[in-house]
Amino acid sequence: MAKIIVLCCLIILAAFGSVNGSSKKQEVGFYELKKGDISMKFTNWGAAIVSLILPDKHGKLADIVLGFDSTKEYQTNAPSFGAVVGRVANRIGGAQFTLNGTHYKLIANDGNNTLHGGPKGFGHVVWKVKKHSNEGHTPHIVFTYYSVDGDQGFPGALIATVRYALIGNNQLSITMKAKALNKPTPVNLAQHAYWNLNGHNSGDILSNVIQIFGSQITLLDSHLIPTGKFESVKGTPYDFLKSHPIKSKINGLANGYDINYVLDDGVGYKLKRAAVVHDPKSGRVLELSTNAPGVQFYTSNTLDIKGKGGFEYKPFAALCLETQAFPDSVNHPNFPSTIVSPGKPYKHYMLFKFSTN
Repeated sequence: MAKIIVLCCLIILAAFGSVNGSSKKQEVGFYELKKGDISMKFTNWGAAIVSLILPDKHGKLADIVLGFDSTKEYQTNAPSFGAVVGRVANRIGGAQFTLNGTHYKLIANDGNNTLHGGPKGFGHVVWKVKKHSNEGHTPHIVFTYYSVDGDQGFPGALIATVRYALIGNNQLSITMKAKALNKPTPVNLAQHAYWNLNGHNSGDILSNVIQIFGSQITLLDSHLIPTGKFESVKGTPYDFLKSHPIKSKINGLANGYDINYVLDDGVGYKLKRAAVVHDPKSGRVLELSTNAPGVQFYTSNTLDIKGKGGFEYKPFAALCLETQAFPDSVNHPNFPSTIVSPGKPYKHYMLFKFSTN
């Protein structure tokens, strides 16, 4: 049986052409999709969304995703703009966990913790472009990445796949899948786009009106690691069960929003609404649905970097809505499990609907 597993892994290695540490390198480039009023650009560095251009309520076009102009900037900067982050998104406390009796020590890159899979997590590597079609009713692009056993300290070889597709009327579908090849391993992939519905170079998002369909948050310690407990958002600055401008509540926090919401419809494969964002100035609306149990709401609190066109991105220049499993789930048995085993693949769906109001 062991020989069969090794043979399968060798076949997969050959199919992918290169893996971590291989001398054969794939070129990093940009790829485009267009359908109706939406045009998008991607890069295979981190399988990232580079831009999303669509009209406002007056028909004026704007790019509503923060990012860079060149592939080199994506490879040499840290914010994970638009990237697919993993093998495990968000934080793992103490950069360690125990699985089936084996203790695993990861590479720490956020103090003593591991953030977004480590310093060479999925958002900081070259993905293979498996498919790319800008024609027909469903323009789409598919990225794949082979992660070796021991990558950043995680157990087992893993194949991750991300499919972006423009569907229907101004809708973006994202499907993330992962297969464990030889060992159980934690998997939690997330899309880390920085959104500013008024345009990436328009200033802050504090006037955006947001509704988040989560009545609880996962409580954090001083290092932003979950304690394992949950707390109701009612009567707190985290209460967006009804639509409110971000600026109406953010002053109740020390540093802005960076918190996981427990989505109310529970865990499962049925898509449920995670959040709705409305920018009053442009009229653009973003509605996000997912099958994930949580969504991280982040208001780019410490952002300070030069982006597209030389524009200076500052704190609160964008918001992130990262649908995900709960942070540090691998160390909290009461959280939904993130363990993926051979024969039991990982699936994560997101649907972004754009409109104007």
